[in-house]
Amino acid sequence: MTVIAPPSRPPALSPSRASDFMQCPLLFRLRTVDRIPEPASSAATRGTLVHSVLERLYDAPAGERTPAAAQELLPVEWERLQESDPRVKELFAPGGDAESEGVDNWLDGAGRLVSTYFTLEDPNRLEPAERELRVETQLEDGPLLRGIVDRLDVKQDDGALRVVDYKTGRSPSPRFEGKVLFQLRFYGLVLWRERGVVPKMLQLVYLGDGQVLRAQPSAEQLEGAERKVRWIWSEIEKAARGETWEPRPSKLCDWCSHRSLCPAFGGTPPPIPEGAVQLRLGIV
Repeated sequence: MTVIAPPSRPPALSPSRASDFMQCPLLFRLRTVDRIPEPASSAATRGTLVHSVLERLYDAPAGERTPAAAQELLPVEWERLQESDPRVKELFAPGGDAESEGVDNWLDGAGRLVSTYFTLEDPNRLEPAERELRVETQLEDGPLLRGIVDRLDVKQDDGALRVVDYKTGRSPSPRFEGKVLFQLRFYGLVLWRERGVVPKMLQLVYLGDGQVLRAQPSAEQLEGAERKVRWIWSEIEKAARGETWEPRPSKLCDWCSHRSLCPAFGGTPPPIPEGAVQLRLGIV
């Protein structure tokens, strides 16, 4: 019998896990409840690397945050990433997600994304208040919400907040903007509940095609985000108590590493480890 270790922090709902559930309840279960390991992803790993470079870039004083300095950080952060997550080395092994690309070409791709950042913002004109900021808030009669904000800017004269998130992919078409803004509204909601201030600006920086998506949230929009979060959580509770983690097939299934366990593709999910739902979701 698998023994589930108690979590180091109370269970919480994050934007990524909420997105998992909306995409496919079974995917949410396998990632959050069962925590079945997934192979390293080329896109996700490159995103982690680029995020690390942009975070470290602001360690340098204004005037020294140059494109050359950022490129010099790439091999440093790549070494750090390999030490912290040994799985990433599997990317370039036979059968790995980036086997055909090779390490040098893959790193060149990360370097191009970093270069694109400098066409969208001048980091020497910015002094972020926070980087990789962990935020959380407990909703009354609802879930604990938790996430990590890539960058939080605070305007000195009036204290206005700008929430910034870096994306290494391409910007979405207008009909999918609402879906991607959900993550930022989630963060805006948490900051509002914790600090009592509605963020002035939510900003998505797309390095894949050099676009910036901005939105000025209202209290009403953040209240709408809270209603959506509460609805998602109620559906998670229903699925957990009824043990009905149904698959939701879509085009995204082509990139899912759990297809072999999915009934939609002839697979069978493993039994849920005893006590996993309570320990990892806090649902009794």
